[in-house]
Amino acid sequence: MPLPPAPTQRAALLSPDALDAPARARPKTSRRPAPERGNGDNEARLELLDERPAAMPGGAKPARALAPAQAEPAVLPVRESAAPARAAAAPAAREKRKKAKGPAKLFVLDTNVLLHDPTSLFRFEEHDIYLPMIVLEELDGHKKGTTEVARNGRQSSRTLDALAAAQGADIGKGFKLDSTGHTAAGGRLFFQTEPLAYTLPTSLPQGKADNQILGVVQALRDLHATPRNGSEPREVVLVSKDINMRVKARALGLAAEDYQNDKALEDGDLLYSGAFALPADFWTRQSKSVESWQSGSSTFYRISGPLVPNLHINQFVYFEAPGEPSMYARVTEIRDKTAVLKTLKDFGSGKNAVWGVNTRNREQNFAMNLLMDPEVDFVTLTGTAGTGKTLMALASGLTQVLDDRRYTEIIMTRATVSVGEDIGFLPGTEEEKMGPWMGALDDNLEFLAKGDGTGAGEWGRAATNELIRAKIKIKSMNFMRGRTFLNKYVIIDEAQNLTPKQMKTLVTRAGPGTKIICMGNLAQIDTPYLTEGSSGLTFAVDRFKGWPHSGHITLARGERSRLADFASEVL
Repeated sequence: MPLPPAPTQRAALLSPDALDAPARARPKTSRRPAPERGNGDNEARLELLDERPAAMPGGAKPARALAPAQAEPAVLPVRESAAPARAAAAPAAREKRKKAKGPAKLFVLDTNVLLHDPTSLFRFEEHDIYLPMIVLEELDGHKKGTTEVARNGRQSSRTLDALAAAQGADIGKGFKLDSTGHTAAGGRLFFQTEPLAYTLPTSLPQGKADNQILGVVQALRDLHATPRNGSEPREVVLVSKDINMRVKARALGLAAEDYQNDKALEDGDLLYSGAFALPADFWTRQSKSVESWQSGSSTFYRISGPLVPNLHINQFVYFEAPGEPSMYARVTEIRDKTAVLKTLKDFGSGKNAVWGVNTRNREQNFAMNLLMDPEVDFVTLTGTAGTGKTLMALASGLTQVLDDRRYTEIIMTRATVSVGEDIGFLPGTEEEKMGPWMGALDDNLEFLAKGDGTGAGEWGRAATNELIRAKIKIKSMNFMRGRTFLNKYVIIDEAQNLTPKQMKTLVTRAGPGTKIICMGNLAQIDTPYLTEGSSGLTFAVDRFKGWPHSGHITLARGERSRLADFASEVL
């Protein structure tokens, strides 16, 4: 026979006589509903399991208070007595959560937010969203064309149509934002369904779309400033990507914010660097717990301590101290409270040159270890001009394509965003059109084909420009949709000018055996509306951090020339 659930009372509160009570078998009871019992019966049951000794009559034995035929399972009185406590605690918990959350805000979205991110409607958590009628008019005006803005406008319109077509949708009460599957959005979407009275300064033209949106924000602020029907006052906030729009809103005393959900990081200085300097007392603290072993030409160390939670897979660590041997290693495994470090191959040595190229500093050696590792499928390199990003990527690509036969060819592309005025349409094929954008490729290939006078190895001396060119394909990003690269070595240059959506489109082209290298300088972003925090390169570095088949390194020191290094510092 199954045992009843354990009682919820503490054993210390039971009567000492209860410990000596003889055990009794539970009688067979009918499954039919028990007849109503009198108050005395209920009082006896509560008295039997009451956890307060003071409530028991003096000298009474709680275990014998009822006859065997009247004994009830212990779980029933427990549920009966515990239910009111749980019922009383639940509303208190709900009330506490409600107070902690506070009243939901009302965000008025500008048109440029929807054109920038069509999924912005679902990024405001429990808060509500309001769309003025002029925003819908502007969306309709931007839906034509093949540009990114036009595509985002059409996607926003489809999203609004799906919300309106959801079951039970009522435009008067607002559309539930989670009705289309976006469970993170707990608010509602409201449209402007009636004219709103507002008064703006005469210096603002009334017919301009931005000023009409400002008028709607002002009317909503006045409307929600005072409680209605017992509701609390709500804060109305304008969200816009237009800086001048936000400045005008603040000048009118209206709350305005930038759209922040597109930023992977709030501050570019917080970007993952890929390298970690071990403290000066590292070996002193690890002297008793460190384990080491040799495998091939590499040495492995298993460490523990407070440093382990701060490490990531494929992160580089280094130890440099005066008078002590230096150590450069990469984190290959993190398990529980221990991490395994693997020493690196020194590509700064002449015998380890990659297509005649030797690394000249610590970060370059870190990057070359990632580029030459076949287990790393995705590599991101950031750094200022002249740090050797393109040269190392090409050198390692040529070595693995022509020497190791690991990949079939090199595919190179870049964002075609000009620094100054556009020069117009370019004649020729796709590769000829991309020619003017690939000046960096030509410069580095010229160096790799000639060598730097130190000897570029057998392949470097025998290869010609035609042979190298035959293994390098230049592709435009505009035709990447739907492609799949098999066993390719893909280089994406100037990746700081890509949006997160464009970065996702390119990286998802990778098929089996393909390696992708993303390079860029976050200090040289030429795409409008992109910042260091919202760049696709920053997005990729942050999202791939810690994945076992990806790596990142920030190159710190320029090696192009003393003139270029000085110009990067002072200009």
